[in-house]
Amino acid sequence: MEFKNYEEFWPFYLSQHSKPSTRAWHFVGTSFVFIFIILAIWKSLWFLLLAPIVAYGIAWFSHFFIEGNKPATFGHPFWSLRADFRMYRMILFGQLSNELSKQSIDKSL
Repeated sequence: MEFKNYEEFWPFYLSQHSKPSTRAWHFVGTSFVFIFIILAIWKSLWFLLLAPIVAYGIAWFSHFFIEGNKPATFGHPFWSLRADFRMYRMILFGQLSNELSKQSIDKSL
């Protein structure tokens, strides 16, 4: 799919994460990014290499085996990364339910 800008991509991104368990797995994967950044500072820079492997591995697992779709990363890697952190922040601060309601997506989580 083609999008003119990120804001046009955002509703599509949310639609590709329609199941609460997919969003939960993404939250776990993105949390590992922050854990690995801390470990890289505290222990070894090698943890920075593990961050995207673990995060994408968890997220892609949820797409293939839970959501049943292809990750948005494959077609729009930078917007997808930005959207993942946006979704993470919204989950963290309890704002995602309102956003999902605006987009008419299941808001359980």
